Order: sequence, then structure tokens, then C-alpha cells
Amino acid sequence: MSTESTESTPVRFDTKIAVLLRDDLAPWQRLNVTAFLVSGLGTEIPEVIGEPYADADGTPYLPMFRQPVLVLEGPKEVLTAAHGRALSRALPRAVFTSDLFTTGNDRDNRAAVRAVPKDQLDLVGLAVYGPRNAVDKVLKGARMHP
Repeated sequence: MSTESTESTPVRFDTKIAVLLRDDLAPWQRLNVTAFLVSGLGTEIPEVIGEPYADADGTPYLPMFRQPVLVLEGPKEVLTAAHGRALSRALPRAVFTSDLFTTGNDRDNRAAVRAVPKDQLDLVGLAVYGPRNAVDKVLKGARMHP
């Protein structure tokens, strides 16, 4: 969790949310993949979601992640290795494959992933959540997204 002593003390998390993107994606693809990947984490891991927001007028807004999301990039080989390490550590994860750019709905997306064995997925994105050190080890070789 986080350690929080006062309102002015920075909040530190012992967990990390990270997205790893393949470095050859077009800008629109990077944004689309990131949005899809983090939606999976938010639906399955309730503790990553913070409290709802409201402005000074009391207008309510949806809650968001309680902590920053790091976005990294790397070549296909780094993504493949990170996927294997996330699986071996049993970290919560979401994947986005190149096939998903050609589908148009959730049912076809799931069918496209289901049709390919895990070590043959053409990954373009991976989201992981877990203890900071474990996530850092999974993402070894990746660099911060520019």
C-alpha cells in the first residue's frame, strides 16, 4: 500500500502500474494500446482505483488510478521477454497483440488472442501491476516512453 503521514508528505507506493509498448507503433496506436491495456488492470484489481473526484461546484467525476502509470517502450524482443517474466512471476497483466488492430469489437479481440499460443503472440503492448521490484524486473531492458 502507501505510507501517508500528513497531507503535505508525498505518497509513496510499494506497487507499480506500468505499460510497455513496442517501439515501432504509430502515435495513435500507442495511445489506443495504452488505454485498452490499463482498462484491464482497473477492472480486475480494485485496489488500484482511487476515490471519485469532484470539482469545487460538487460536480462528480469518475475515480481514476490511485497512482501514476509508467509508460515504457522497447523492441519486440524486450516485450516478449517482459511477457515471459510477468507470466513466471504470476503478475496481473493485460496484453495487446498486433491482431487487435484489425478487429472491431471485444468478442473478436478475445478470439484473436485465444487463437495464438502465449509464446507466439505478436505483442505490441503489455500492462503489469505488482510490487515495485517485481515490475522493475519484468520490464528490464525497456526505456521510458519519450
